[in-house]
Amino acid sequence: MRRFGVRIPTSAQTTEKSLAAYGGKAFKILKIIQMLNFVLFGPPGAGKGTQSEKLIERYQLNHISTGDIFRAHISNQTPLGKQVSALIADGQLVPDAITIAMLEDEVDKNPGAKGFIFDGFPRTVAQAAALDEFLESKGSSITAVIALDVDQEELTKRIAERQKLTGRVDDQADKLQKRIEEYFSKTIHVLPYYEAQQKLSKVNGIGKIDDIFAELCSVVDQYQS
Repeated sequence: MRRFGVRIPTSAQTTEKSLAAYGGKAFKILKIIQMLNFVLFGPPGAGKGTQSEKLIERYQLNHISTGDIFRAHISNQTPLGKQVSALIADGQLVPDAITIAMLEDEVDKNPGAKGFIFDGFPRTVAQAAALDEFLESKGSSITAVIALDVDQEELTKRIAERQKLTGRVDDQADKLQKRIEEYFSKTIHVLPYYEAQQKLSKVNGIGKIDDIFAELCSVVDQYQS
């Protein structure tokens, strides 16, 4: 869309105020309010879920979790959900194209959103590039990537403490350990992609929940208009 020779991204929220009139013609200034899109990054057990909820409440952002999206599509038996079900049944990984399609559908459902927190995505450089391309097509972009910095040793301790509380070693703990190992061997390599764009911030993920949240807010507040 073009106004006064300036291209306005269709996804941007705009407000118009008539400031003056000259020669019987009203001149208006369009104020573009850029969406705030954050990727909350970190290994399983780093506290992303807890911090996402707090950030969403404070900044009124929409939460996009690929895990939640998968479950919703599968439960509702959408065309994409059926494809995912078939792939999982065959023991195959869900291709990036399907994940991106689901994510695009979720973003399109919320045209008036102030912004999004992407949780659990992207997991690969290819996914990060695809997300950039999609948001660019909407006249938007990733504002920043915030990585909760928790080392593997600390995460292992947290699993051990959880096992002590339950009194047994269960399959969920074993699965979590495998996901942690996959994060440090594969997923973490996405960070240099965003670092090259000067969009990466790291926050210490060890400490009190409120202290970590305060640090996260200090990062987000830098991008508030």
